Order: sequence, then C-alpha cells, then structure tokens
Amino acid sequence: MKNNKIVIYIGILVVGVLLGWLLFGGSPNEETDHNHDPVAESNQMWTCSMHPQIMQPEPGDCPICGMDLIPAEAGADGLTADQFKLTANAMALANIQTTVVGNGSVESGTIKLSGKIAENEEANAVQVSYFSGRIERLDISFTGEKVRKGQLLANIYSPELYAAQQELITASSLKESQPALYKAVRNKLKLWKLSENQINQIETSGKVIENFPVYATVSGTVTEKLVEQGDYIKQGQPLLKIANLNTVWANFDVYENQIDLLKKGQEVKITTNAYPNKVFKGTVDFIDPVLNTNTRTVDLRVVLNNKEAIFKPGMFVTAEIEGNKSNLNEVITIPSSAVLWTGERSVVYLKTNPDEPVFELKEVVLGRRLGGHYEVIEGLYEGNEIVINGTFTVDAAAQLQGKKSMMNKQGGKTMTGHEGHLGMDNNTSKNKSEHANINERLKVSEKFQEQLKEVYNDYINLKDALVEEDSKGISEYASSLLSNLSKVDMKLLKDEAHNHWMLLVGDIKSSTTSIAGSQDIKTQRNHFKHLSSHLIKAVQLFGVNETVYVEFCPMADNNNGAYWLSKEKQIRNPYFGEAMLSCGEVEQTIK
Repeated sequence: MKNNKIVIYIGILVVGVLLGWLLFGGSPNEETDHNHDPVAESNQMWTCSMHPQIMQPEPGDCPICGMDLIPAEAGADGLTADQFKLTANAMALANIQTTVVGNGSVESGTIKLSGKIAENEEANAVQVSYFSGRIERLDISFTGEKVRKGQLLANIYSPELYAAQQELITASSLKESQPALYKAVRNKLKLWKLSENQINQIETSGKVIENFPVYATVSGTVTEKLVEQGDYIKQGQPLLKIANLNTVWANFDVYENQIDLLKKGQEVKITTNAYPNKVFKGTVDFIDPVLNTNTRTVDLRVVLNNKEAIFKPGMFVTAEIEGNKSNLNEVITIPSSAVLWTGERSVVYLKTNPDEPVFELKEVVLGRRLGGHYEVIEGLYEGNEIVINGTFTVDAAAQLQGKKSMMNKQGGKTMTGHEGHLGMDNNTSKNKSEHANINERLKVSEKFQEQLKEVYNDYINLKDALVEEDSKGISEYASSLLSNLSKVDMKLLKDEAHNHWMLLVGDIKSSTTSIAGSQDIKTQRNHFKHLSSHLIKAVQLFGVNETVYVEFCPMADNNNGAYWLSKEKQIRNPYFGEAMLSCGEVEQTIK
C-alpha cells in the first residue's frame, strides 16, 4: 500500500512538471532572444530631440546640450536626422511638384538651342569703285533699301576716267593704223568695269562722259552705307555692303557637353517669337571645329530659305534637334529644374515617403545636359521620387529646420537650445533667433511687403543694368537699393519673421554695398550672384504681392551656375548680357 502511494505521488509530480514546461518553458528564452536581437541592436541609432543632426549607435547624453538621447525612430515625427516634413499649405503655396525617376531618353533626345538670325555671308557682296574720283550723286538713300542688279547707284567724276575716255576717242581714229594701241585703250576701260555698250557709246558719240554712272553688280538689300555724297574715293574703295537675304543663317551656341550629340545633316525645327504658331525646318549645315574658349561653346549653323522675308538678321530663334539616340539609351535623366548647384556640388531633394510630404537632400553627379534635362551619373536610381518644381522652397524649409541643405552640407543648428539660423552660406549673419519649424511663407503686414517690393524693384533695375552692361547704372541702382533697404521698418515684423529678416538684411546690404563700390562689371556680377541668393530667400519667405520668376544659367560662375529673380519669363541673362542673352531658364515661379 505504501509503495502504491509513492508511485502515485511520483506520477502526479511528473505530470505537473510536464504541464509546467509545456505552458511556460519556452517564454524566458524567447523573451531573452527578443531583447538581445543583435540585428536590432546594430541598426538602432540614438539622437537628440533638440539636435537631430546628432546620431550615435548607443544611448547616452547629447554632446551639445547634455539631454538624454532618444531612439532615432522614436522621435515625435518619426523621421531620421536628415529628413523633414512640409505642411499641405506649404506644398500648395509653393506649387511643389515631384516626379519618379526612370530610364530612357528624354523628350526623344531633343536638344533645345538658342540663337540668332544672321546674313548669309556666302551671298553677301561689297560694291566697290573701280576708279578714283568724287561722288557727285549717290542714289542710295538709306540702309535697308533694296537694289537690283544693273540699278544706278551713284555718279562719280573721275579725272583718270575722263582722260582715258579722251584716249579712246583719239585711238578710235587711229585703229586702222595702230590697232594694238586702240585695243589696249579699250582693254584699259574694261578693267575699270565699263561695259562694251558704254565703250561703244563713247567711241561712237565722240563725247566724254564727265560724271560716270556706277551700276549694281548684284541684287539684294543694302546693309551698310560706307560713303556719302561728295566724298572723294580711291580705286577699289567699298561704297556699299549688299546682302542677298533670300537665304539667311541661323547661328546657335552648342554647349561643350552636347557636341557629340550633333552632326551635319540633322534635321532642325526652328521657332521664333515673331511667328509663335509656325515651325520652320532646316538641316545642320556647319559645326565650327574650333571651341570658343570664352563661352565654352561651338557655333552651329542652319541655312534657312527666306524668299518671303520672314527672318530678319538679329532676330532671336530657338532650335530643336533630335540628338543621337544611340548615345541616349539606358541613362537616368532628371529635369534641370530639380537640380540646385552650390560650388562643386549638385543636389536634389528626394521624396522619401510616397504617401507623405517627407523630403531629404541627395547629392548627385551630373553628366551632359540634354535639352531641359541632365544625365545622372551617380546618386539616383530608377524609381526614386524627386522634387522638380518648388525646389528652392523645399531647400529653404530644410535650412529653417536645421537639416542638410544646398548651402549647409552637414545640416543641424549651430546654436544650443531652441536657437538656430538659416545657414545660407559662410557669410550668413550670426544673429540669434528662436528656431521654429517654418516651412511655409511667413505672415507679414502688407506695408512691410510694399517696403520689400521697393527693394525688389531696385534689384530688377540693377539686373537690367547688368544685362545692358551699364556699369554706371549698376552702381546707381545698387545705391538706390541700399537707400530703400534702410527704409524697411523692422518694427513691422514680429517674432520669427523679425528674426529671419535680421538674418537676411545684413547679407543683402553687404552684397549690394560691394556692387555699388565697384566699376568692374565682372566684380559686380560676382557680388550680384550672392545678392540674388539672399533676396530669393527673402521673397520666398515674405512675398512681394506679385508673381516672381527664379531663373538659372548653368554657364554662369565658371560653369557652376547662378540664379537671379525676374518679373518676366523671358530670359535676359545678367551674367553674360548680349554675349549669351537668352542662356538660362525659369527654375521656379513664386506666386
């Protein structure tokens, strides 16, 4: 009996242990494994809620403010240190647009070029005088007058020709006895371009023509008068320049990185603002074998039929040429409006979350420019979503939130606590301001906007003077800008708006003062580049109650590119003036 009880107790104990193991045995190990997952530990980063640029692989204190670090994924917005978010209002106000990057040729490899109409030099002629004398009458009244071959151009009194006519009359009476002399005199007059009829008329009439007529040897349009009535001229001296405008040249500048995409004989589609609804066709006739070292371009020429006098020399035209498709296959391309340049860096903004307006700066390496697009050599992959409109506004938001930006490579705020700065460049004012995550236009009074608009209008006048290369006018408008800048009442601004204006006004004043104090156009343009950078951000933040266009030229600043503001979409380049007036494009529209 006693042995039976022992067996029963042992059986109950075994069953209890077995049930306990089944119910609870695996939990401690699983929990331990979960809490010590080496993959989770290796991927976890720690950051500071006040200084998101701080990223460490383990917890601890912030090296800037001493606050406890928190898991990077546990932040209030769930974003990494380099990411930031825009509001729906900011997205709509700045008209921010994105696109997904893909492979393949862009616009079927279309290359857009800007150029001018010029006279066809092969059809030009210079009307010269074949004998010396005095112009008694000039029958051409003005430049632009059309002439026909054989038309009377002028009457010239020539003592030499007068004497030669008398020799002919005398020699004609001796032609039987001295035929060689007679022939020599006639040939002499022929060398002076007298026709057989004119020589025969002199010989038959026996009278000397005092004022000898000069007739046009070609048909065309007078493009330049080189003499006036009453002038004394020498043998061989040019009288008129005559151009045959039945055909004209369209000359275009081709950037260095586009040369291998073009070849002689390619079809060209040409448009002009004078006839906006018409497309004219031609072919590439000539590509200059020598590179212009000043503009880093080569000349491309298209010969156009102009019998209807549609094209006028000096007229601006635009060409579209289908590039060599074999060179464009399997490349990643992005719109030029997506790219921001700063020094040697080219950057774009990635939209990292397809469902939310979350952005992050990305450096890229660019290749050739293909029309309105760039090849991307490094930095982007097919399927990436990038900002293509409103890029400046996104960059301003990044700066205001202390993230990596165009001019702030490392990102982060350089002051402790809640203090921060815009971080535009190394010369940015160090005034302190309370930092706020502002990613849309600041609300300011209309009176302040009116005062800022006076500064903006002076800037536009300054820009136009740079286009005209009017160094004196540039200094005058710069002085006017400084005067209106001093009249801006900072008492009209409060809190964040006041602090951000304080950050900008010093840089605007510094750049403008440098422009006003120089008479060298190259120096003025260099400082204008910095002035534009600061004023663009001012207009983005505060507005001037009108539409403003941010425009960009990739050739400016030694091919690093530079921006400027304009009241109109038409490109009038302040960095090159007449040399490359239409070089550039609209990068952003600020409503």
